[in-house]
Amino acid sequence: MDDHEDQILADELAALAASVGAWGGLTRCVAKLMRKNVHEIDLAVALPFEEAVERVASVLEGAGRTVGPVPRSGEDQRTIRVVAGGGTGGMNPVVVTARVTRGGAPVSKVRLRAAAKEGLIRQRAGERTATRLAALLAT
Repeated sequence: MDDHEDQILADELAALAASVGAWGGLTRCVAKLMRKNVHEIDLAVALPFEEAVERVASVLEGAGRTVGPVPRSGEDQRTIRVVAGGGTGGMNPVVVTARVTRGGAPVSKVRLRAAAKEGLIRQRAGERTATRLAALLAT
């Protein structure tokens, strides 16, 4: 969706490393080189646009904390971005971006994107987080 996703993930991993006494600067550099697990899901939410935006914001804010910058939103689109915990023990930061688009009268479209950095052990944190949040939005 935009170039800030990698920077947010690198900063989050550096902060996590620093919190346990490791050198965050080195972790930030290594994180930029790590591969990314990304998963996108398209949903149709049976709510008018403004209500859909509130619902998506509520679900995402319940899963993590809001971060910026977010890609530009237009009159018929709103973008919400959070960092949630994924992977084993919820220790792997996952950037979740949702773009809500005005659809037909009672329906809004949501594109949910979750991205996480992966090390040697594949945890599929982006994929699992996107699937979990899509299930919450569908209910």
